Amino acid sequence: MSKIAKAFEKGKAFIPFITCGDPDLETTERIVRAMAAAGADLIELGIPFSDPTAEGPVIQAANVRALAAGTTTDRIFDMVRRLRADVDTPMVFMTYANVVFSYDSERFISTCADIGIDGLILPDVPYEEKAEFAPLCRQYGLDLISMVAPTSESRIAMIAREATGFIYIVSSLGVTGVRSAITTDIGAIVRLVRENSKCPCAVGFGISQPEQARSMAALSDGAIVGSAIVKLAAQYGKDAAGPIGEYVKTMADAVHSA
Repeated sequence: MSKIAKAFEKGKAFIPFITCGDPDLETTERIVRAMAAAGADLIELGIPFSDPTAEGPVIQAANVRALAAGTTTDRIFDMVRRLRADVDTPMVFMTYANVVFSYDSERFISTCADIGIDGLILPDVPYEEKAEFAPLCRQYGLDLISMVAPTSESRIAMIAREATGFIYIVSSLGVTGVRSAITTDIGAIVRLVRENSKCPCAVGFGISQPEQARSMAALSDGAIVGSAIVKLAAQYGKDAAGPIGEYVKTMADAVHSA
């Protein structure tokens, strides 16, 4: 069983996201440790990219700040090596195909395996194009995480059948960002996923409040939160680890009680 699947074994999983290098990698490292200590079951690390098409303004701005601070893929790899000395929470990278291609796909994915990254999320790679990356991920023991959106409809069953690790259910149309309400019929998507896959599924995009996280986790196997955490990183800068740790504890407690 993959380490990612194990993150869901003890119940509902809380999955926080952070953009690496915003405001700097030393702060990111402290934030990741704080999130792990606060009960995160799996942590998504965003590798910044100049054109993050799935992201709303909050995470786009974080990408700009991280790149301006000199964040590179190699420096992020070094940070993960340091974290893996004492953090055993499963971790996945979320980034864009161009980042992987430009580094060299095999070199990128083999390095991920070497440093203890458990999976990869590439939001700009549709199911039909995943053959560019899936065989390399299998070769090196990484889970290539599949995403399904409300518009996936007829493709959901097909995507779910071949999924590994966990299935990322996108709760809303559009880009990432905090939303006051999630109106998609998540239950219907989850039912379709479960009919076609044993992979756990977690819901992301738009979740920011404990009650939202609890209700999404009750319908699925977990909740993913990004923009609300990245906002705290922007607000507190180098001092963000404490406030983010407190927020993650509140959210993780809500998810674990679902």
